[in-house]
Amino acid sequence: MKAAALTSVLPPLHPRSRYRTKTAPPAPEVSVSAQTDGPYGPLIPMPELTPDALRAAVARIAPSRVPALTQHLFEATTNAQQTQSLAPLRTFVHSWAVFVAIERHPQQAARLRELERIVDGGEEDPADAITEIRLIREAAEAEAGL
Repeated sequence: MKAAALTSVLPPLHPRSRYRTKTAPPAPEVSVSAQTDGPYGPLIPMPELTPDALRAAVARIAPSRVPALTQHLFEATTNAQQTQSLAPLRTFVHSWAVFVAIERHPQQAARLRELERIVDGGEEDPADAITEIRLIREAAEAEAGL
């Protein structure tokens, strides 16, 4: 077999190796969220549901909330150790995943804050605002995969 024909059968050289290795094909691009904000979509993709990934996401979309996340994680870890239960850590992940799912859509986050002001203000009947808040939170839970 000629050298040119042989190279067409062999896998390409790995960039950092002199040996031929098989490389995995690129993973198909998966839509992270079906929800978009106008023509630009969410600020960031939905992160993995791990404390480190959630911390990184919060640092990008709401840096002022990182100390609250860190405090919550510390308390959840302490409670998990004391009770020998993962429930506090699950609660931590759930609450911050919902926060990220909402805040990565600026229009949705602004609407949620407006609805919370209506409820806190007590000047209007809060029933409709409470219903819409519940719908926003349910959509965020679904988007986060919770």
